[in-house]
Amino acid sequence: MKIETKEVEEVVSISEVTTISRVILFNDNYHTFNQVVDQLQKAIGCSEEIAFSLAYTIHTAGKCEVFRGKILDCVRVSSILREINLKTQIIT
Repeated sequence: MKIETKEVEEVVSISEVTTISRVILFNDNYHTFNQVVDQLQKAIGCSEEIAFSLAYTIHTAGKCEVFRGKILDCVRVSSILREINLKTQIIT
């Protein structure tokens, strides 16, 4: 008895590899500055100083691009920010 096997080839589209997406974080009236700073550090691995600067921009401008990269990385960053119910948007 002969068993047939097939190789499965993972296909990644060119757009997934070359398209740069962005994560936008929006201001709200529910989270403290420290909560936003801590979550930004967790999500994008930045210093406290950079996270504070981003949080200040979000506070004053209403929103800020906090990450730019491949779509899967943007989804990961957005998911971490949303862990504490921060409002994000991924733009492709």
